Amino acid sequence: MQRVIPNLLAATLAFSSLQVMAAADLVLVNGKVYTAEPGQALMQAVAVKDGKILQVGTDAQINALADAHTQRIDLAGKVLMPGMIDTHSHPVAAAFATLGANLEDEVKPLPELEQWILAELKDGRGRAADIISIAGVSSAYWEKSRELGQLFNQGRWADQPLVLNGIDGHTGWANNAMLKRLKIDAVLVKGMSEQDRGYVGHDADFTPNGYFSESQWDQVRSQIPAASEEVMLKAAREAVRINNQYGVTAWMDAAANAGSGDSLFDFKATGQSYGVLPLYRTLAEQGELNAHVAALMIANPKSRPADLEVLASVMKKFEDVPNLSFPGIKVFVDGVLEYPGQTAAVLSPYKNSQKNGQLLIEPEHFGELVAAAEQRDWIVHMHAVGDRAVREALNGVDYARKLNNSAKAHSISHLQVVDPKDFARFQQLGVIASMQLLWATGESYTVELVKPYISASAYSYQYPANSLQHAGAMIAGASDWPVSSPNPWNAIAQASTRKGPLGVLNAKESVDRQVMFQAYTLNAAKALRLDQQIGSLTPGKQADLIVLDRDVFKVSNDELFDTQVLKTFFAGKQVYAPAS
Repeated sequence: MQRVIPNLLAATLAFSSLQVMAAADLVLVNGKVYTAEPGQALMQAVAVKDGKILQVGTDAQINALADAHTQRIDLAGKVLMPGMIDTHSHPVAAAFATLGANLEDEVKPLPELEQWILAELKDGRGRAADIISIAGVSSAYWEKSRELGQLFNQGRWADQPLVLNGIDGHTGWANNAMLKRLKIDAVLVKGMSEQDRGYVGHDADFTPNGYFSESQWDQVRSQIPAASEEVMLKAAREAVRINNQYGVTAWMDAAANAGSGDSLFDFKATGQSYGVLPLYRTLAEQGELNAHVAALMIANPKSRPADLEVLASVMKKFEDVPNLSFPGIKVFVDGVLEYPGQTAAVLSPYKNSQKNGQLLIEPEHFGELVAAAEQRDWIVHMHAVGDRAVREALNGVDYARKLNNSAKAHSISHLQVVDPKDFARFQQLGVIASMQLLWATGESYTVELVKPYISASAYSYQYPANSLQHAGAMIAGASDWPVSSPNPWNAIAQASTRKGPLGVLNAKESVDRQVMFQAYTLNAAKALRLDQQIGSLTPGKQADLIVLDRDVFKVSNDELFDTQVLKTFFAGKQVYAPAS
């Protein structure tokens, strides 16, 4: 009898578990299911219960889990994948820019630019109080700073403050009326430190020409009146909507604690540096945060370990917000590579200036900061564009690894130029390469504004995705929206073709779509430290799913670029479908 009771109990439990499994809330069948689980073949169907993946398998297996109350979706052969994950984005600021006058990186002849601005103003866009503020301005304008001044410093513009906000977030231009308001003149520029003066475009007599970069650009940008809380909440909602539209159900917010008036490149956090976190909390409270947000706290590049405590205090105030997590900190290691900015830290000097850019961190102390972050169970996500910045970022991780014997999945984003000697170090140190491969294109930014100014060797390793991949690095997908589109399908196709209006950029660095599918799913989830919850379709993980309009495994790269999302599910709930 003692043997029978356990056997009966086991049978009862087994029957009970089958009953539980049979109560699927949603089944999606008759599809091509990409699970993102390494080595797993395409499946046919998925069952969802309580917002989580119940089972992935054949149509027969999944249909067996449905009952009269189960919602059934026939995929009719369509591709189903995990939700896309973006490992570097600024979605609230980006969505806010879409609500105003936004050039979206288009370069217009200057007379057309003026007429476009006037048309935007007539339509009620482009004003922040009495300042005209234009978003999404291409870096191609900055070498025309003198011409911009000739147009926008006279006539109707003589007393009208105007600011052109660079799409890269690192640069911008302001007319004389704005400079006068900010009391920026030749005397001020002459009295600046050499480093700060290097961030201000000026003539031989120190008269500013309106161009600014990095921390000095922040000084201008911060004086643009902030939008109302109502407008910013609208932007936050729009950020979620746009991401869901492209199938993005999770992202790393790379500046979550910074507000519109904060200096990003010389950021000094306080206990009240909340940035966009209250907006995420409001959306979550209203049931509208249909995405996982991994919020990074910006730390000053020269921070010491004790400085991290204030960031921890901010995290604590938002730690119970659903769908909001705090994986660690973000640090700017350098700036941008393009002329005339050239603030990215490079190993070989720029040909025009014979300077090596600006390293924002202090190499002798940066490893201490990484180690201190690890000791708090945080990762460090590093902005590094130039090859010297990448090397020093890796050196900082190396120092921490030896001190802590840790395996935290730190990441470096942008990686425009990487020295070949550092390729293998990504795998050796377990550092994820967070790459914006939509930028891997022959265009003004990579050719005209870079090629004449850096060494031929460095130029040949712009966005070296294939070299990093072959050296064992884990590639994760990212957009850096609003610097470029948050549409992952554009980036996935571009990573393969690397084609642009000025030709193909380093064809040898092409990576195929399979690499990129992993880059935007499981690899990206690892960068967000959420790979136990999302990133692949396996039982127990959250049911973040997308249904696509084409077979992304077979279509051409051009067709892949234009992929549309038919349905987006977050935690098993449909949160996006195109308007019929």
